[in-house]
Amino acid sequence: MKRIIILGSTGSIGTQTLDVVRAYPGEFQILGLSAHSNASMLEKQVAEFKPKYVLQTSESENPEAALNELVCAPDADLIVNAISGSAGLMPTFAAVKAGKRIALANKESLVMAGELIMELAKKTGAEILPIDSEMSAIWQALGARKSEVEKIILTASGGPFWGFSRKKLEGVTAKQALNHPTWDMGQKISIDSATLINKAFEIIEARWLFDVPPEKIDVVIHRQSIVHGMVQFCDGNISAILSQPDMRLAISYALNSPDRAPNNFQRVDFSKLNLTFGKPDYNVLEGLKMAYEVLKAGGIMPAVFCIADEIAVKKFLNGEIPFLGIYDFIKRSLENVKNTNVDIESIQELSLRVQRSNPSL
Repeated sequence: MKRIIILGSTGSIGTQTLDVVRAYPGEFQILGLSAHSNASMLEKQVAEFKPKYVLQTSESENPEAALNELVCAPDADLIVNAISGSAGLMPTFAAVKAGKRIALANKESLVMAGELIMELAKKTGAEILPIDSEMSAIWQALGARKSEVEKIILTASGGPFWGFSRKKLEGVTAKQALNHPTWDMGQKISIDSATLINKAFEIIEARWLFDVPPEKIDVVIHRQSIVHGMVQFCDGNISAILSQPDMRLAISYALNSPDRAPNNFQRVDFSKLNLTFGKPDYNVLEGLKMAYEVLKAGGIMPAVFCIADEIAVKKFLNGEIPFLGIYDFIKRSLENVKNTNVDIESIQELSLRVQRSNPSL
């Protein structure tokens, strides 16, 4: 049996990972679980799976050190990092440093420190397996043919506000922004999907995860969320991965890799499909444009982008800024921070500021 540690076990990805484990009885052992503050759900998970290691970070004097120690457990075969936001960075770094196999849902790790993490993984032999449906799709479609890639195409649902003018976006509420048309997700990622900043993060993530230059990464709007990602090769042929919008499929692929395992999750019925694709408007939902800008700037700027978004989303959900104010806050943050060479200490400092709810950078 593969022995698994799940970080963020009570969140959306964490609970769906446990659904996948239930679907394959006898294949996986839950070795460890961590959660932040949902003690009641964590207690139920512990009662069901009886893990050797249990961590509630809200009760820990030094949660970062506790998480780092957990991911380095010598008897763990796979670390699932399902922590939301910048708090997931250091556990990823620690697991990579320890040469672990990591199923990564925390895209902020690669947004903030993708170059550092991938370079370290080459040295330690750590493996990073994407759990995001889009990254999983590219991983599956790409295979070993990286040198033949002409373009990576990420699909975006467009969120709840696709087709809105900037004028119409001025008055949207948090309740509307959280109402994603196809995915049931946590608050942070739902708002990031509404701004398309989630897709911006995936552009940066794909750049480092697949070692592809930004100019070879494109985004198309695909409202149905059936096509999760495509790879266009140098001869014009395209490989695409299609499935129901169910995160458990991507999770299953990562947990069972390098094999595929049968399951009873819902299948695509092609007779009922009407798939559409469109071009994103970079001047209305500005998140995508920002990804290319911070990748071009390099250095610490992708991390600033990630941290500033995290603060801005909190402010929006608390009613302190309007929806479009998320973009304004990020722009000001990028303008006010002097760019420097990227290192884990400077990124960690930025991350800790967010976790202390510091309103400024």
